Formats: sequence, C-alpha cells, structure tokens
Amino acid sequence: MSTLHAFLGTDLPVIQAPMAGVQTSALAIAVCNAGGLGSLPCAMLSPEQMRDELAAIRAQTDRPFNVNFFCHTPPAIDPPREAAWRKTLTPYYAEFGIDPATVGAGAGRAPFDAAYADVLAEFRPPVVSFHFGLPPADALARVRAWGATVLASATTVAEARWLEAHGVDAVIAQGVEAGGHRGNFLSDDLTTQLGTFALLPRIVAAVRVPVIAAGGIADAAGVAAARALGASAVQVGTAYLLCPEATTSALHRAALQGPQAEHTALTNLFTGRPARGVVNRLMRELGPINAAAPAFPLGTAAIAPLRAAAERAGSGDFSPLWSGQNPSGCRAVPAAEITRALAAGW
Repeated sequence: MSTLHAFLGTDLPVIQAPMAGVQTSALAIAVCNAGGLGSLPCAMLSPEQMRDELAAIRAQTDRPFNVNFFCHTPPAIDPPREAAWRKTLTPYYAEFGIDPATVGAGAGRAPFDAAYADVLAEFRPPVVSFHFGLPPADALARVRAWGATVLASATTVAEARWLEAHGVDAVIAQGVEAGGHRGNFLSDDLTTQLGTFALLPRIVAAVRVPVIAAGGIADAAGVAAARALGASAVQVGTAYLLCPEATTSALHRAALQGPQAEHTALTNLFTGRPARGVVNRLMRELGPINAAAPAFPLGTAAIAPLRAAAERAGSGDFSPLWSGQNPSGCRAVPAAEITRALAAGW
C-alpha cells in the first residue's frame, strides 16, 4: 500500500474535498497548514476570481494544495425544456411573487478551459483534480507540463480503469454516500453507484495507481477502515462544513445540526445533475430526481430566484443543502482540529 500523502508532500493522509459554493481559499489554507491537502474548487469562480484565491493561498501557506475543476461539456440551452421546467416551477414563483418571464437562463458552473489553464499556469499548483472525467488531452498536457500531480474522481470500477488509462496519478473512489455532485462520467445510471466500502477495494484491485477513499468518512474510525481496505489517503468534505473557515450559510449550518441532516438524497433539481443534499421541501414535492430538470449545469438559473426569496424569509426549502450521508463528524471547530482528528485514524 503506497503512502499517497508522502507522495503529495503532505504530513497527513487527509484531503479536504473541494466544495464549490461553501468555501473559499480560507478553508484550503487552514487544512494545508494543519498538514493535510487543502483544495480550492473553481467551478463557480471566474478566472479572475480564481487568480485572487490562488494568490491568497500562495501568500498564506507554503504547503502543497489542490485546485479542482469540473470537466463537463456545456449543453446547448433547450428552450422547450426550459419552458417546461419553468411551468413546473410556476406555483412556487407565484407563491413568492416572482414573474417567470424575468427568470433568466444560463449555467452556474464552468468546465476547465484555456482561460482557467492560463491563470493556473501562473501559479503551477502541485496538485490538480478533476470531476466528471478529464479535460481534453491538450488541456491535460498543459497541467502535466509543470509537473502537477493529477487526481480524478471515479464512481465505478470502469471509470477508475478509464482514468488510469488516460494517465491520472491517483483515483478518488467516490462512494454514493458522498455529499455534493456525483463524479460519474461514463454512465448516468444511478444503479451503478456503490457505497464507499464496496467500491474502494474493487478499485484498489483494478488499478495500479494509488486510490483515495471518499464518501461517508467522518472520523478516525472511518479513516482506519478506508486504510484497511487499501486506501492511500482519504478525501473528506461534509465534516468541514461547520468549520469557521467554511462559508456555509447559516441556514445550511442549521440544517446540518438538526434532525433533517439524517435524511439526504441524490437530487438533480438544483443543477440538473445528481448531487447529494439534505432533503427539503422542493425535493419532497417534486421528487429528488425529476426528468423535467434542465441538463447540467443549466438547472441552476430557474431555481436561483426561488432560493433567494426563500432564504430572505429564513427558509432553506429551495436551497441546495449539500451533505453526505454521515454528518456525524460535522463540528463547529477549526479545520485544523478536524484534519488532525481524522488523521489520528491512520
């Protein structure tokens, strides 16, 4: 079993999962300085915003860090589908006094492209990770040109083998327990998605590169279990959501600390792609997976005004309350404390 954290230059075998929308560079910096691998998610940042965040990381830590990107192919806007989705949402718009005609369309998340690569090359981060597969070969070659270690998520054995064949340095085995977006890219069939401790040993047996366990790991015991099954490191997200360094909203924090956190589901309502979050009113009433939702990431636009209106009223009924199935490790303590507590299981 390889020691991936030594391979990455970190003291501890803990990677903070990149969590777009609930963190900035502050969380990544705190984890890096504690000895883990902090991650900066860039799917919701412009290249200029990414430059500012990377500058902050460089200024506040000299430790290795990870920069994460999505690799989806942006879909064309489908006006009939958009209209049908807005019709589905019309009762909610009426409830909040929103004119559907004022609701725009567009993507809320961007894939890795030349503009991001240009900025990234200025900083040459030691680790770069990808979700939803890998970018085109020429874009990946630019990342490799400065010697970056490349990680990518796999949700099945087939995806892990594909990633290895396309040159990743390590595979993140993302179990179905994980919060946020599924990293699947070879199939949209959710029945192929396995739990972490079913998926992990199968991927370890199928590939030669190191494997990182992700999904449902919230404490030292979970880390120890992942190591026993062949993981070279763990990636943890949900446990960091209550940390002061996270930008998790007050409504989201309250949900994570309440009884509703015990009930999560995969939903495509908020972005158009399955992602795990705490079940709320929208998910209950429309079903967590709804075929009418626009293709990822176009689902964001139609929900945005409902989310804003409900949040102003103190409600998370229309908010993506991302969370994994195991919120037990969520504590309102500094990220360094979470990182060291997790690493104690190694």
